[in-house]
Amino acid sequence: MSVDYKTRITLEQGKRGGRPTVRGLRITVYDVLGWLADGMTQEEIVEDFPELEPEDIAACLGFAANREHDLASLKYK
Repeated sequence: MSVDYKTRITLEQGKRGGRPTVRGLRITVYDVLGWLADGMTQEEIVEDFPELEPEDIAACLGFAANREHDLASLKYK
């Protein structure tokens, strides 16, 4: 599934300390990545947080991958 994270990940000053959130919800990319790292499946996350969609989880992963790529690119310039 290819999801453009830029349409789902938002930054809003004052919301969750300005951290990247999913579609303006109070759920951060960090929250979703943490749940995945703790072993939750995509299905479990959507079941526990029905306001999330599977595409939101894919967007969080895409956002994190792009951020990692950007950091690596800066390191080797």
